[in-house]
Amino acid sequence: MDPLTLLREYTIRNELHKIVRIGDDYRFGNDYSFPCTIETAYRSKHVQANRYTLETLINFITNHHLKHTDYIQQSRSLRIPAVTLPDRKPLLDYLTGKTASSDSIEFLKFPQPNETTVPVSVSAASLGNDENFLTDVRVLENRNPIELIRAVEKPLKDRESILMCKNRDFYSVFTAALRRDEERQRAESLQRKDGLVAKNRIERGGFGGGDELGYDGGPKAKMHLKGSKIGEGVPIILVPSAFSTLITIYNVKEFLEDGVFIPTDVKLKQMKGTKPDCITVQKKFSRDRVVTAYEVRDKPSALKAEDWDRVVAVFVLGKEWQFKDWPFKNHVEIFNKIVGFFLRFEDDSVESAKTAKQWNVKIISISKNKRHQDRAAALEVWEKLEEFMRSRSH
Repeated sequence: MDPLTLLREYTIRNELHKIVRIGDDYRFGNDYSFPCTIETAYRSKHVQANRYTLETLINFITNHHLKHTDYIQQSRSLRIPAVTLPDRKPLLDYLTGKTASSDSIEFLKFPQPNETTVPVSVSAASLGNDENFLTDVRVLENRNPIELIRAVEKPLKDRESILMCKNRDFYSVFTAALRRDEERQRAESLQRKDGLVAKNRIERGGFGGGDELGYDGGPKAKMHLKGSKIGEGVPIILVPSAFSTLITIYNVKEFLEDGVFIPTDVKLKQMKGTKPDCITVQKKFSRDRVVTAYEVRDKPSALKAEDWDRVVAVFVLGKEWQFKDWPFKNHVEIFNKIVGFFLRFEDDSVESAKTAKQWNVKIISISKNKRHQDRAAALEVWEKLEEFMRSRSH
């Protein structure tokens, strides 16, 4: 699959979030992987006729909403070549599907034949002779680019030749594969068991009960907060209801459970039905056998007095009005009883976190484009939250 065609398909389907940069490669879901600096078929008309690389096109399509001057500065900060101003509109129209083709696209350029002939396959022997090669290419006119690529491919090995290795024993590979499969099945079994425990806790109305395990493996799961009574039940995490924040009730589950940040507007397009009043999240990417369930809510005004004793964390907006009508005297009391988090993009201005830096909250930065770094940010949240829970459990 040609990377330019594939990027266009992902753009049209609103699936750009599935393109993940891992090291020096871009992965398109689980199907394709290309080097970041691979040249695409889209040729610039204004920069010495150079072809744009894949990382240039991905950086452009994910930031095309920026003003051109801001986009140029952003590209320079990432050390990624930028799309020129005259190329922006025709390139955007092609990638978003407004136009079906462009004069700037040159998938493969072969000599034009003088006569029409019947397509034939290119033999491996002909690749060593330039004259034979051009002759075989001429007969492939009017074929699509993928067929042209396959025609000039020269297979080096197949699955049978790879398996024919002298003095090699694959028994150790076989046993290692069986062992990994057994470990995977055992882990899945434990995860199902832990999920059932968490579900039963919620259905019984909380974590109370003498024979239940707490989040730290103890006999009970009662939460003691300094300066307040014991809060029994599922701990609560509050998130803002405003769309101007990165974490909302729409995308918090994927971030905390899977370690993947998905923008709220993208999640809104994917979701069906009404907005949930409450969702449940668990720490899945952990080797711990005990799983703690948390409720996530975005309407503090709907909490009852006894519910506030269960609130353990809040994602802050960095705005004073977020805490209006909260049952606390000031920010000192709030962040003494509740652990706070402020999630921001790493290249945002310092002003965006100016207010949050005055509070006792954990500031966590994520990248706008490098989704493989989201897991580390989510782990920061879990580590701080679990540390806070341990300090309040006695």
